Amino acid sequence: MKARIGLTEKNADTVAAELAKLLADEFVLYTKTRNAHWNVTGDNFHAMHIFFEKQYTQLEDLIDSVAERMRKIGHYAPATMKAYLELTHLTEYSERTNDGLGYMKDLLSDHESIIDFLRGNITPFAEKYKDYGTSDYITGLMETHEEMAWMLRSYFR
Repeated sequence: MKARIGLTEKNADTVAAELAKLLADEFVLYTKTRNAHWNVTGDNFHAMHIFFEKQYTQLEDLIDSVAERMRKIGHYAPATMKAYLELTHLTEYSERTNDGLGYMKDLLSDHESIIDFLRGNITPFAEKYKDYGTSDYITGLMETHEEMAWMLRSYFR
């Protein structure tokens, strides 16, 4: 059954396609954060291990909310690793040592990339595609990523 929520089918299709990219980015970032949680080493292992756990737990909730936003506007969410890797703007880790600051730099860059993507879609979602709900939703999501990025950035002087 089609969602009758005041969006044209074409506008909903376009917004859903952008949300699919966002979902892929969130899932890749979640996986990279889990990797950091599992594999970080060093003198501050325990603090880093707990920090990364808090971050991946937040991302877990974000992933679910993005997929549910897609469903609210009448589309199915991609849910395979193949699809995520085809849709994402992010890259997987290259070979690295397992130091916490190295992980943090990479994760910070990914959060900032997602923030840029979200910021770039706020106005078009509202004005061009008349999807004020998704525009508002991604504004809140952007603020969450800004806070997560701030927490990562705070480890650097």
